[in-house]
Amino acid sequence: MPEVPGLADASLLTLLGLGPEEDAVYRALVDRPDSEPDVLTGPLSAYDVTRALDVLVERGLVSARLPDGAGAPRYRATSPVLALGPLLEARRGALYQVEHFVTELSERHRAAQVRASGAPVEMLSGAAAIRRRLLAMGRQAQYEVCSLLPMRDAPVALSVEDGIEEVERDSMARGVLLRSVVELGWFDRPDTAASVAQIVEQGQSVSVADRVPIKLIIADRATALLPMHPERDETEPIALVVHRSGLLTALQSLFEQCYERARPLRADDAEGAPGVEETPGRQLDRLDRRILALLHAGLTDVAIARQLGMGHRTVQRRLHALMARADASTRFQLGAHAARVGWLD
Repeated sequence: MPEVPGLADASLLTLLGLGPEEDAVYRALVDRPDSEPDVLTGPLSAYDVTRALDVLVERGLVSARLPDGAGAPRYRATSPVLALGPLLEARRGALYQVEHFVTELSERHRAAQVRASGAPVEMLSGAAAIRRRLLAMGRQAQYEVCSLLPMRDAPVALSVEDGIEEVERDSMARGVLLRSVVELGWFDRPDTAASVAQIVEQGQSVSVADRVPIKLIIADRATALLPMHPERDETEPIALVVHRSGLLTALQSLFEQCYERARPLRADDAEGAPGVEETPGRQLDRLDRRILALLHAGLTDVAIARQLGMGHRTVQRRLHALMARADASTRFQLGAHAARVGWLD
């Protein structure tokens, strides 16, 4: 018959919050269901077994059954998946929070060291270090995060696994303004088009430019991060972190120039420009307004279709119909007519 595991071996389940005696008794019951307490003693005392069983029953890890006649109760372990799964998830969530807290402390320590040294620029080497700094900048931002996103993206990219969506949601919940300038070519990628549509609906300010000069992130006008070699495809990427200095002021000015020249995307293009009256009978429906707004932003028919989640031919048919309504033979003429009658902001 299987023996009760020794206390030296009964350690793994203690990571989920079980005591050593509870760990040993539970694992013994996994191999030996419907056991009485006295057969579970082994290296444990009867008192330790009884106390461990009481705790396991209370926590739902073990069930007790009284025999029909006289006799000691018999105990059976609950399915490990059902019993230990919630404990595992709780510990996983706690470790996830601790991991982010350690990352934040590390970045605060690094920033404090840089401030103490008086150096306006520090260097980060490796994708993991750059990701950590990007996430920390988002979490620590108090009022604004500005981003330039060119097509020739640096090797380092944040993903869902990094928790970037959680950071963005937290930033918006704290009232942080997120402003981005996205290069037009990104909209040829279906996943990017859908992601941009979602973040605009969530309140972020996204503008589109034909060309973006460099990848750049600026948090609270106090810290900027950019690649050291934007044109070089490095196996080990290097990034520069710029603190308050004349260089940071120049980078902020670069972002503002790009942002002012770019074409903004709106979450809902259903409404016309305030105070602009349209010719009676010439109003557009919501979808046509959105198509015109995205066309005005510079998106191609394919990119518009991806942005709106519709077919390429459907976009073309609606544009042809709009050109017919405007009596326009070219899209330039359509744009001029749309601006004149209030179809565009």
